[in-house]
Amino acid sequence: MKDQMVRVAKEFAADESGVGVVEMILILVVLIGLVIIFKKQLTNLVNSIFETINSKAGSI
Repeated sequence: MKDQMVRVAKEFAADESGVGVVEMILILVVLIGLVIIFKKQLTNLVNSIFETINSKAGSI
């Protein structure tokens, strides 16, 4: 019984099938955090880009 429990524990520790999911979740959390932290700067950047596009489009 003890040998079987040790074997199951070793197999569980060696299983890496969920590692990709955890990595993707961590990447998403970091990206969302960066967007929240730099929200004002990103908004200003996007607005200035669209203002430039609109002003240049009028001259074409």
